[in-house]
Amino acid sequence: MSMRFPISFNRPMRLLLTWMGLGPRHSHVDLDEQLLRVKMGWAFRATVPRQNVVAATASARTTITIGVHGWRGRWLVNGSGKGLVVIDIDPRVRGWVLGVPVRLRQITVSAVDPALLVDAISDRTPIAPK
Repeated sequence: MSMRFPISFNRPMRLLLTWMGLGPRHSHVDLDEQLLRVKMGWAFRATVPRQNVVAATASARTTITIGVHGWRGRWLVNGSGKGLVVIDIDPRVRGWVLGVPVRLRQITVSAVDPALLVDAISDRTPIAPK
């Protein structure tokens, strides 16, 4: 069974990114017993084996940049500057940015409910069907 966690968007970015095909309908974190998947429309996608996720923490920091940004394995995937969750990955995994492969060691996402996402990622017990 899979759980879906929406990526959060502030109002102006929701309108702009939805128009670009990157809005809430196409942007989320999916989690099941085996995999963590992060997607933001056509701009970003990554599939991370759960055993490669070494930490997930809520961040008190905020950012003014919105969208998909990164360098040297650290990527920000967000529609809001608040509610950020930092997901550390080891060993690195492949992700895709604008169709180009990248190596990921950290993904930071803006979550509608950051605490719930952190708890779900950190919980290693099997996800029960509803």
